[in-house]
Amino acid sequence: MKKVFLLLALLTIDGMIRSAFAASVDPLSEADKKEGFRPLFNGKDLTGWKLRNPNGHASWSAKNGILVNDPGKEHGTDLVTVEKFKDFTIRCEYVIPKGANSGLYLRGRHEIQIVDDYDKGQPSKGGNGAIYNQVPVSQFASKKPGEWQTVEATIKGNRISVMLNGVKVHDQIESSRPTGGELDGDVNAPGPVMLQGDHGAISFRNIRIKELK
Repeated sequence: MKKVFLLLALLTIDGMIRSAFAASVDPLSEADKKEGFRPLFNGKDLTGWKLRNPNGHASWSAKNGILVNDPGKEHGTDLVTVEKFKDFTIRCEYVIPKGANSGLYLRGRHEIQIVDDYDKGQPSKGGNGAIYNQVPVSQFASKKPGEWQTVEATIKGNRISVMLNGVKVHDQIESSRPTGGELDGDVNAPGPVMLQGDHGAISFRNIRIKELK
């Protein structure tokens, strides 16, 4: 009888672990689903993504439901979606170590800057959440390095709106040219989502997208 109870306990624990892992890799809340979002990262592997430079250092991997860029001492590589998008809203969470630098590129051409600028405490064109080198955030909203931050970016035509950590930091900002580091200069064409990976370590989770009509 003790063996039966032990077996049942082990099966229960195993089921709980599997359920917890399944929940961790499903980025969609019920609210996201109702709004029409779908996941861009499955939490298990890099399906749907590819290296910008296929011969570059494979610094990206999926670990416990998180998309991790860990280049080590080597130069990392940008990661792009296989799919291309025109007008859309993207939501994700990211965490960076102190002094780190990355970026979220819309259509592979417009960078929403991701950088540790917490100690600076003020907006800049190269600061966290900025439309890189074009428009600083309207309000400083960065969190400390090592804390998960949230970003929601919408691009429609050549207008960009961004929510950073629940604060609207860009509202229908015109961005009619690439911001630097872009895949190409054709800003009006559909393009991939690109995650900058050549400036250091960063992790993303709960990456989801909603295409706009």
